Amino acid sequence: MELQVEGRNLDIRKSWQDKIEEEKERLNRHHPGLVHHLRVAIEDTSGHKQGGHEVRLVASVPNDTIVVKRKGDTVRPLLVDAFDTLGLQLKELQRKRRQSGKAADAEGSGPLGGTIKSLFPFESYGFIMTAGGREIYFHENALKDVTMAQLAEGDEVKFGEGEGDKGPTANWVKIVK
Repeated sequence: MELQVEGRNLDIRKSWQDKIEEEKERLNRHHPGLVHHLRVAIEDTSGHKQGGHEVRLVASVPNDTIVVKRKGDTVRPLLVDAFDTLGLQLKELQRKRRQSGKAADAEGSGPLGGTIKSLFPFESYGFIMTAGGREIYFHENALKDVTMAQLAEGDEVKFGEGEGDKGPTANWVKIVK
């Protein structure tokens, strides 16, 4: 990620620069490769009616630009709030992109099949083994027309596959009758 920091009507303090670097690294950890360019502008607005400072983040992501502005008296809390907001907006952008990808996938392919490999009813999840030997995680909330209590290891199921935080996940699971 390319970073550009600029001060308007003020000099950038070392503590601000350090905080910006720390937040940039956090963005890179949580959203690797998503932000190509990040511009951070800190402006002294004491001449304005409101007074204080304005922090503006402009993040360039593929096919989009996200802008976050925060105004207040103290720069460091404004930086934290602005970066937190940017992180939430990036998370939402990724969620929307995944949803549109799932919708496109769902139109192109039908349900997959497999068998229940293992169940953890007290933790409300289990795993499906596909014919190709892949393990697919599912949560109790993905079950359609069946409960965890009605499932047993070895049951044949159909499911729709999606991508979860830790790998492939079943968006929905139905028992084959």
